[in-house]
Amino acid sequence: MGQEIRAAIYRDADFQRFRERLAAETELLGRLINSRACSGAEPVAGFEIEAWLLDDDIRPAPMNQDYLHSFAHPMAGPELAKFNIELNTPPLALTGDVFSRMHQDLQSTWEEAEQHARQLDLHLLAIGTLPTLRQSDLHLGNMSDMNRYRALNQQILRCRGRPIVLDICGHDHLKIEHHDVMLEAATTSFQLHIQCPLSIAHHVYNAAIIASAAMVALAANAPFLFGKDLWAETRIPLFEQAIATGGYAGAADGPLHRVSFGSDFARHSILECFVENQQHFPILLPEFFNDVPEAFQHLRLHNGTIWRWNRPLVGFDADGTPHIRIEHRSPAAGPTVLDMIANAAFFYGLVKNLADERQAGRADLSFAQARDNFYQAARHGLASHIVWFGDHKLRLAALIEQELLPRAAQGLQALGICTADRENYLAVIRQRLANQQTGSYWLRRFIKENPGEFKELTRAYLQRQRSGEAVAGWGI
Repeated sequence: MGQEIRAAIYRDADFQRFRERLAAETELLGRLINSRACSGAEPVAGFEIEAWLLDDDIRPAPMNQDYLHSFAHPMAGPELAKFNIELNTPPLALTGDVFSRMHQDLQSTWEEAEQHARQLDLHLLAIGTLPTLRQSDLHLGNMSDMNRYRALNQQILRCRGRPIVLDICGHDHLKIEHHDVMLEAATTSFQLHIQCPLSIAHHVYNAAIIASAAMVALAANAPFLFGKDLWAETRIPLFEQAIATGGYAGAADGPLHRVSFGSDFARHSILECFVENQQHFPILLPEFFNDVPEAFQHLRLHNGTIWRWNRPLVGFDADGTPHIRIEHRSPAAGPTVLDMIANAAFFYGLVKNLADERQAGRADLSFAQARDNFYQAARHGLASHIVWFGDHKLRLAALIEQELLPRAAQGLQALGICTADRENYLAVIRQRLANQQTGSYWLRRFIKENPGEFKELTRAYLQRQRSGEAVAGWGI
């Protein structure tokens, strides 16, 4: 959820001062984008993984402070809940054998993190939602000890003015009431970043939106929550409802929501997203930074409290030049490092192809249809039917196999990805389609054969994750 802040309680004057700085920084970003003063570098890729700390009973272990202090790894940090951590790897140029190097970097970091967990009698797990999690685990005592999280909780509840109601209809129906933002901690993801040339940033953003249906289905790994079988990727409705506040003076049921698929494509410039953030979303964390406007501290903090499933971010090159990158948030964490790198290869290749097509005036799909496709795919996974170019309705698994995998391969080739990486990682996706087995499919198969055995499900999942074998080959 971003950088730490100093305060946890704010006054009206803090909001006014922040509002003025946010307006100035948004205007400055617009001038830099219009003058092409932002970085125009070739694509750079990176990612973040959110993971669970578990005890020997395969239950959440709220020990991230002790774990991170003793691990002392520069690529590891806290998450909202004390039983979650985040792992990163260094960003790499999106060319050559980048996926092999990503795989090696992530595997090394993951193994170090897992070995350290074992030294503390803990287990490290990457999964979309934890089958052994209980609603009673999600209380403020298990919130990481950071001002940012306490302030977010206060401000979101203030904007809502009423408790959070989680209401998800899937294979089962779950309806509960919760009184803080800790429900969000039930979701863990694999977030993909792509830094792209400024001139095509809006095309890359729009391509990521179109690709989201395929991505959320292929990476689905979260069917269960609190013992209920819900969506193929239950993280999607869970996160949207867990921080359900809208825009327009904070109305919880406003037309724009802080966690959403977004409101439209970026028509002419990626700046449109930042302007929408400034104009339509109330400030949650009015922290004051005594920095120059060019640091974009207020804009970046505000942007970090608006969670589109695809969202643009402002960062900086090593020489201090600002750049734009797109963060794709729909994939779940897990099931294995190999699966996640394969998901990344498919995503970057498909987005490159679709962005090039959009830039050429092709790949025409309405935003409303892309959004509908996304929620259908999140709910029903690879079995969903979506509407594609030319208004053709297709089964998603067939569309991925027949059209999107070739598009991804073409996109990777256009990026200069080596033949071995293109073939090896896309083959993982092909096998997943051939076996019709994502993480969610495997988790549901296990429970079908072992009804109610969520603890044994999690143990079996952990064992298979440690084996490193792609989920397509997992047996029960």
